[in-house]
Amino acid sequence: MIKALMHGAGGHMGKVVSEIALSDPDIGITCGVDPRDDIAADCPVFKSLDDVTEDFDVIIDFSNASAVDDLLEYTAKTGKGLVLCTTGLSEAQIAKVNEAAKKAPVLRSANMSLGINTLMALLKKATEVFVPAGYDVEVVEKHHNQKLDAPSGTAIALADSVNEAAGNQFEYIYDRSQRRQKRDKKELGISAVRAGTIVGEHDVIFAGTDEVITFTHTAYSKAVFAKGAVSAAKYIADKAPGLYDMADVIAG
Repeated sequence: MIKALMHGAGGHMGKVVSEIALSDPDIGITCGVDPRDDIAADCPVFKSLDDVTEDFDVIIDFSNASAVDDLLEYTAKTGKGLVLCTTGLSEAQIAKVNEAAKKAPVLRSANMSLGINTLMALLKKATEVFVPAGYDVEVVEKHHNQKLDAPSGTAIALADSVNEAAGNQFEYIYDRSQRRQKRDKKELGISAVRAGTIVGEHDVIFAGTDEVITFTHTAYSKAVFAKGAVSAAKYIADKAPGLYDMADVIAG
């Protein structure tokens, strides 16, 4: 059985990942890291990575950007596999991810959902058909009213999937309120909605003359991201150093 360390054990996603792992015979959460006091968990929880005394094979991270620098240094030092789920990283931190991946297997994805990552592959195929035919492309994402960043990292990743397949010809447009002009054929619109308790919904729209094709992914709970993270941890536990993503997990 694969032994995993839960980095961010006291957070909501840390708890969901631990619950998912309980029902999986191939992986277990043997310890956790969280700087907060009084963390309720079924395994030892340490204040920092350097305090950990338990044995483990791979780290699953759902923490925050401020904790990622120490995490990446620890990963590079120990060579332990890392599933990096924290988003909102700076360019400097992304550079550190790439450096750590030279010494350890690191899997990073904008979204851990198996569905979203399968959708990215489908979008590339759709782009090859619809963009040369002159279809406009729009991405609309919806999240709960407590989400801080907009647009979501997933929305950008979906747009990137389209743009890469289209030869990077599109300019991303996030706000048309000051644009008093017709839509340019080389723009890709990205819109964000923040309301209620929406877990996550993403629409990618290909709109042509007299025809609209919409790809929609809806997450009804955060468990979909936890399931993806657990699958990623099982995949990466025995891999060589390098940078991986969820497309590798799906491909097997």
